[in-house]
Amino acid sequence: MFAVTSVEFRQKTAMLPRLPFCLLISLPVLLVQGSTTNSSKKSADAPAGPVSRPPPLPPPPQGDPSWTLGLRLYQALRSDSTSVNVLFSPLLVASSLGALGEGSGGNTSNQVQGLLNPPSPVKVDTQVPERLAEALKSFSEANGTSFHLHASSAVFSKQVPPVDQAFVKQSQTRFRVKHQTLGKGDSKADLKQLQDWAKASLSGLEGAPLEAEIKARAGALILANAVRLKGLWEREFSEESTDRRTFLGKKYTKVVMMHRAGLYRFHEDTDNMVQVLEAPLWGGRASVVLLLPFHVENLARLEKLLTLELLSKWLEKASVTSVAISLPKANITSTLSLQKQLVTLGLTDAWDQKLADFSGVSAKSKGKLHLGGVLHWATLELAAQTGKEDADLQEEHIDRPKLFYADHPFILFVRDSATGALLLMGALDHAEGEPLHDEL
Repeated sequence: MFAVTSVEFRQKTAMLPRLPFCLLISLPVLLVQGSTTNSSKKSADAPAGPVSRPPPLPPPPQGDPSWTLGLRLYQALRSDSTSVNVLFSPLLVASSLGALGEGSGGNTSNQVQGLLNPPSPVKVDTQVPERLAEALKSFSEANGTSFHLHASSAVFSKQVPPVDQAFVKQSQTRFRVKHQTLGKGDSKADLKQLQDWAKASLSGLEGAPLEAEIKARAGALILANAVRLKGLWEREFSEESTDRRTFLGKKYTKVVMMHRAGLYRFHEDTDNMVQVLEAPLWGGRASVVLLLPFHVENLARLEKLLTLELLSKWLEKASVTSVAISLPKANITSTLSLQKQLVTLGLTDAWDQKLADFSGVSAKSKGKLHLGGVLHWATLELAAQTGKEDADLQEEHIDRPKLFYADHPFILFVRDSATGALLLMGALDHAEGEPLHDEL
């Protein structure tokens, strides 16, 4: 763990109050005058707090299948100390597994359900498919307003018996998971087909290379998810490309920081030394939640604290507060093979031809159908833009803002405001920029 020097602190604070800012997904904050420039035009008796009531809180994470799976999968991924800049969609992974679960039976079905439900003794939620379908619909409807989203899910089959068309139809209509076939080529041909699918799903963006080798035997089912998101802030951030700041991550780099002072849901947990910030996206359909340690450190300590109960508590305690935000302008990209993590979390039988039960996928599946891979491509752009001109937004009255200066690693979430579902979860450990020296 490293502390910021007094010289560096004085430099930061000396540069703080200057510009206004917008927020997409970047990183730093200035104590901006821009959010309050119109306040001088107001009468002296103008209110000192928010002009209108904040929107209602989304449903809490507890009990939601995307949060249940997302947090467990995140912690399994981060148990690898070499993990850097992890990003994935709990909602897409949960929906893909939900579709596969609908086509499974016996112990295979029980293990899939175990991934999507809280640990015992909580009662199994029979409404998981409906919850996932509702969340997928909500995010689809918000596309183009709160964010620009490209997302696809598919189940690829490799030389399998005839697939039940009822399974194909239900997977697509309820879970938005399409069925596609892999050719009869070798593993290189399979990987190329999967990567080409991911590139098309990411609207032409080349995903990070897949490190794990995919060897799909005859009878294999491969789940694939791809998501690309660019958030559109409710209120714009400012960015100073000439004013590069140091991001104190796995490697120290000079990055462009984004800044804005405004009213945000905010909470400081002094016992656990973490700041919690929720920034709304345009139209209020979704929001970005950031968890930032008080001090410059890697995320291992904070990640050990994370439970659904504590996350729910933090989000519930967050109240509308004047906050000066600084975020790095960054792209987070991640390509994952999730077999190891899902096995660790209890999905064991699905990978074994002799044990897997996918009788709902194909009536002739016994001893043949099995899970051959769960692949995931994700990219998130943190930028400064808003969704539309914010002239119609009510003026914010900023008073002694708290400082949220994200110049070191943080955890982020993108959640749906209506359903509370978790579209994205990840961590920024390293921001690309001019290299300085390795530290964390």
